[in-house]
Amino acid sequence: MLAYKIHLIRHGEAQGSDEGQYIGSTDVSLSNYGKKQLKDILRECEYPQADIVISSPMNRCLETAKIIYPDKTPVILDGLTEYNFGEFEGKTAEELKDDPDFKEWLMGGEEAGAPFGETNGEFRERVCKCFKSTVDGILKTENRSVSIITHGGVIMTIMQYFALPEAPMHEWIMDNGYGYTLNVDRKIWDNFMKLEAFSKLPVKYYENDPVEDDYDWDSEFDPSEFKGFYTPQED
Repeated sequence: MLAYKIHLIRHGEAQGSDEGQYIGSTDVSLSNYGKKQLKDILRECEYPQADIVISSPMNRCLETAKIIYPDKTPVILDGLTEYNFGEFEGKTAEELKDDPDFKEWLMGGEEAGAPFGETNGEFRERVCKCFKSTVDGILKTENRSVSIITHGGVIMTIMQYFALPEAPMHEWIMDNGYGYTLNVDRKIWDNFMKLEAFSKLPVKYYENDPVEDDYDWDSEFDPSEFKGFYTPQED
């Protein structure tokens, strides 16, 4: 049986991010710092080899893919686009602090969302549907190592709903240019729609593990201990 790995990589810093703006569906490029940031990481760290690269259609992701995987032409999936912040796009929390819609959105919940944007539930459904179909498609190929260049919100959502060990969304926060490697066990995926969170990435050239973390990444998952089939957690 083929062994598959999926690598989730967050794009480099985007224009406006350093100013604290909400940038989701706005198609901005990498900032100058973001480009330098990725090149600095490449000097010290090794990203996984990839048989195929998949990317969000946003420029900041495509530019990241070109820097990390210059010899690969990404497969673009619209479902990997970042959260649509609607009227909050391009604004900071300070600018929005007195906006009643913003205050309501901060309360959370599946129905919460910015005017003319996505609700939290719509975003979760879109991302999970796209990722599920992506994994199902990968398992029909011989592409054993697949890198996905996407956004922080997308990666945290994927990890929250599909990764083992399970953890709430905020525990999967990662810096720009970093991410996670997931092991795909076909039986676990087919029965439980879950993937093993194998390691953080990228790996420093002189280390076995890029970052110290709280999980025992080497422990094996016993499917018999997982009660019930996959059910999305509620925030």
